[in-house]
Amino acid sequence: MIAFLSESIESIVSAFAIGLLTIFPFLPASLITHPEQIMVTIGFAGQGLFAMRFIVQWLTSEGQGRSVIPIAFWYFSIGGGAILLFYAIWRQDPVIICGQGLGLFIYLRNLFLIHKSRKLSA
Repeated sequence: MIAFLSESIESIVSAFAIGLLTIFPFLPASLITHPEQIMVTIGFAGQGLFAMRFIVQWLTSEGQGRSVIPIAFWYFSIGGGAILLFYAIWRQDPVIICGQGLGLFIYLRNLFLIHKSRKLSA
């Protein structure tokens, strides 16, 4: 199953590379034959989003003078976790797949609880 998903992701990324080269012909043609170039960029983007959650949390806490987890923390967690899960499936890495899969469930559950609590208090 993971191998099938990985191949599907690679096909999608190859099609994306063709689209990119159509729009931006100055990009290297190797993007089509080496989709890992795009996937590594996607992996770094996911890691960047994931890191942003801590920066947002830190800046919010500094601003309020106490430890705070803002709602943006959970959105960055979901964005980064989803992209890293996509990358992990492409890499067929079961360790990262399990970690990010469980993490996504937890982040989504926390957002659900936050929105439920806000709805009840309104």
